[in-house]
Amino acid sequence: QVQLVESGGGLVQAGGSLRLSCAASGSIFSINAMGWYRQAPGKQRDVVAVIVSGGSTNYADSVKGRFTISRDNAKNTVYLQMNSLKPEDTAVYYCNALIQNKLYWGQGTQVTVSS
Repeated sequence: QVQLVESGGGLVQAGGSLRLSCAASGSIFSINAMGWYRQAPGKQRDVVAVIVSGGSTNYADSVKGRFTISRDNAKNTVYLQMNSLKPEDTAVYYCNALIQNKLYWGQGTQVTVSS
């Protein structure tokens, strides 16, 4: 059984920063990719950033230049550094991980950006 546990969400003013963490635990032999998604009220869940096992990254256009995804392979942990936050970044942020060809999701962490 694999679990993903997110942390680091909270309330921040526009222009501020937050760092999200997501740690994977359990029977893990290899992690193919890890990523962050977000879902605002009344909207669908959208991809924010993804990092694959080789280290390549992809970002949604709306966060390019402001957010950075990184990964600590030794800790099976993925991070999302969020800078220059905007009110439209307010959402529940979910991490996911493709582990042994199965997709797992975390429980989500709320990020609220006030104007």
